[in-house]
Amino acid sequence: MSTLLEVSGVSVTFDGFRAINNLSFRIGEAELRAVIGPNGAGKTTFMDIVTGKTRPDEGRVLWGDKSQSLLKMSEARIAQAGIGRKFQKPTVFEDQTVQENLLMALKKPRSWLSVLGYRPVASDLARVEELAAEIGLVEALSRKSGELSHGQKQWLEIGMLLAQEPRLLLVDEPAAGMTPTEREHTTDILVRAAQTRAVVVVEHDMEFVRRLNCKVTVLHEGAVLAEGSLDHVTANQDVIDVYLGR
Repeated sequence: MSTLLEVSGVSVTFDGFRAINNLSFRIGEAELRAVIGPNGAGKTTFMDIVTGKTRPDEGRVLWGDKSQSLLKMSEARIAQAGIGRKFQKPTVFEDQTVQENLLMALKKPRSWLSVLGYRPVASDLARVEELAAEIGLVEALSRKSGELSHGQKQWLEIGMLLAQEPRLLLVDEPAAGMTPTEREHTTDILVRAAQTRAVVVVEHDMEFVRRLNCKVTVLHEGAVLAEGSLDHVTANQDVIDVYLGR
């Protein structure tokens, strides 16, 4: 599998605290990966570095077939290059319908003129139907997003990210606050998304990680502590000591 993202020898320090310590990490073109680890292990900082929100003190972050350096790009440019990020708390336009939210998110020319004069064409509406089917919200297309349950808002936000056709999707604790049924559906959405793009999921819920059934990277003190299947990493004594034994 060819490498889509390669993080190599990356370190970052905040006020004398080393949040990321010589981290190396790579993910392939269409791969699902779970990232776990105790609080303060560097999981969020890792995502901040990949999306351009935090600049590391040293190391390389290379992207795509041409191995472009993400460290030379702005946050907006990184998003345009195909890296989408979903934060823990869903951010959707509550007064707009599900359909309107998805239409706004579609990958389109974004000049102010084109935005002002935007009228959806048949292919846009068809794409929105497709996305709604993928996230399980077809029945809710005409509903205001503010009326959705917490889990449905999370799915809508994932749908809005997929509408931008990212090549890499970074998802932060998607299972938080969901019912067991919603969690199951979220697993299905992410597994399906990872068939055509890379998906990295940061999660604390071990049951959820188990259902993803993918390679797991354990971070501790800003570095990779272990990597492999969930069974492999949870049998690792270091992982048990620093994370699971707590």
